[in-house]
Formats: sequence, C-alpha cells, structure tokens
Amino acid sequence: METRRIKAVINGREITSEPGVTILQAARANSIRIPSLCDHPALPPSGACRVCLVEVEKNPKLLPACTTPLTDGMVVDAFSPKALAARKAVVEMLLIRHPLDCFSCESNGRCDLQNLAYELGIEESPFRNDGDVCTEHELDNTNPFFIRDMNKCILCGRCVRACDHQSGYHAIDFQFRGIKTMIHPPVGSKLEESDCVFCGQCVQMCPVGALTEKKAVGQGRAWQTKTVRTTCPYCGVGCQLDLHVNGDRIARVTGTEDGMPNLGRLCVKGRFGYDFIYSDERLTKPLIRVRKGEKKSPDDEFREASWDEALDLVSSRLKEVMQKHGPDAVGGVSCARSINEDSYSMQKLFRMVFQNHNVDHCARV
Repeated sequence: METRRIKAVINGREITSEPGVTILQAARANSIRIPSLCDHPALPPSGACRVCLVEVEKNPKLLPACTTPLTDGMVVDAFSPKALAARKAVVEMLLIRHPLDCFSCESNGRCDLQNLAYELGIEESPFRNDGDVCTEHELDNTNPFFIRDMNKCILCGRCVRACDHQSGYHAIDFQFRGIKTMIHPPVGSKLEESDCVFCGQCVQMCPVGALTEKKAVGQGRAWQTKTVRTTCPYCGVGCQLDLHVNGDRIARVTGTEDGMPNLGRLCVKGRFGYDFIYSDERLTKPLIRVRKGEKKSPDDEFREASWDEALDLVSSRLKEVMQKHGPDAVGGVSCARSINEDSYSMQKLFRMVFQNHNVDHCARV
C-alpha cells in the first residue's frame, strides 16, 4: 500500500515529503538549506539553539524547524525578515561570551558559528560589554586525545547527544544552572574518571572550537586540507574514515557520516590511532631471516627481499613440511584486519590446495 505523501512549500519551492518528518528534515531531503547549530542528521532533535526558527504562513509565532512537524499545505520561509532578525539576535547573544579569536582558533574555516555570523553580517555582539572576558573556564588539556575549551562552548548539546545516542555512553551532560551552565562529566569528577572511552564522537559533532583533536593542532586549516575516504585498518568491521590530509600528512580523522557500517561513528583507535603509519619501525619490504646457527636465535639477522623471493620461500617451506609430515601439519589463521575476500581466499587455499580444514580466525576468541 502506497504511503500518502504531503505537499508543502519551503523557501518558495514546492516539495513532497513523507508524513511524520520535521520541517528541517524535509528541507534537507530536498537539498534546501535551513541554518542550524544544535541539529545534526545523525542525532535526535533538541530545539536548543533556536537558529532554525522559520516563519510559517498563518502562524503568529516563529517555529523551530528542527522540532516542528511538516504538515500538508504548509508554507515555510526560513529567510523572511522576521526569521532573519530572530536568527541574527540569537547569534549575537551567543557571541556575548564566545571568544572572537577566529584567527587563532583551530576550527577557523569549519566553524558553523563563524560561518553563520559571516552570513548574517555580524562582526561582534552589540550586547557585549568591554569587560566581558571569555576565560571563565580553564582550558582542559589533560587527556592525550582532545582539548576541551568550554569558553567556546555554545551549549548546543550535540556532544551530549552524540555520547548518549551514538557511542552508547553518558559520560557528559549539562551541569549547573543559568549562566554557569556547562557541559561536564558528573559533578565532582574528571573526564578521565567518567564513563568516557575517548572515542572522540563528541569532537566530531562539535560545531565550534570547544572540542579539538590534540593531534590536529597546527596541522593545517580547513582550506589547506583535502578529504580522502578510506577504510579503518584496525579490525574487520570496515568502518569508513575521512582522512583530512595536508600535503602528505594526516591532519585529523573523522568518520564518514554517510558511510556504512559505522555512519560516522569511530572508536578511539580508528579516530586517533593513525600515528603508526609514520613510524620509522614500520615494515615496508619483505624480510627473510638469516640464521647465525642451526636454530632460530635472537642474534639472527633479517635481510630485505623482493616479494617474489619471499613468497617462493614460503611456498617451498610449506611443501617441505607437508611432504615430511602430511597436509595436517600446516594451518592458517586469518587476521581480523583482512578484508572478507582475503579470508575467503585463505580458507580456499587450505581446503582446496592443502587438502585440510585447519583454518581459524583471530576474532573467534
């Protein structure tokens, strides 16, 4: 049975949409932009920032697009004079306490607040007094993965919802009241003592510079990097990564938000554990052991070899073992970091060529 679709007009454009979606969801599905700071497609809506306020025909009040259901025949204008005035006032109030240090901020060029202020023509907040100094909170640089600057936090709640709904933890939440409100672990505890596993999902979701990858500091601005999509090398799940590369160096890593199977989510190793590719101890060529005695010894040395020489040696040794002790004397263990096709080829090699079933996988245990 075909689902009845609803018709509406958003920013002067007629659209059709599935029932039960919000104005913002319908707009995104039809490539119509409505600005927002707190909303993200991967997170449940919260209506916290009020940047997405829109004017709806025959409605006396502005409505938040992220939480208002789209109805049949609705006429929505996100850029009417009334909506723009409200949006500008919201951003100006956010800038009362937000540091205007864009030149030195690591999020310069990829900050949603900065982009929105530029779009609205805001250079500084008219509500800000000369005595307002945005250094109430001490910079938290205690953990090895990311820096927390709560002076730049706009209390959008993205990090809280990412931790709760994407990572499955509830390590942080809104704490205190009024102007003292901030994002923090349980009162009286440090982030390192909370349930945080440092997956960095909160960092990826932060729309401003309140959360910054420590390894990314000084590695390049947004306009200096290019994005390269790849697969995480750490396990067999196959999470998709976006490498933000400056020259021949990785500046930072984010999860590919529309990539399966992770849909933007990453663990601590996938997001922060990429330093091994620059290690001087990383093997780049096959090595063959040169024994100094009859038996294997710690004093043995290794020499570089070609792939043909190394594979021929492995093949000849396997043949020697099977000829002397039979095919059951050899076995294979597939690595969880290998792709499925490699694991399939390995088990087929043993079953069809070596004539045994001595195959296993490291993820089994």
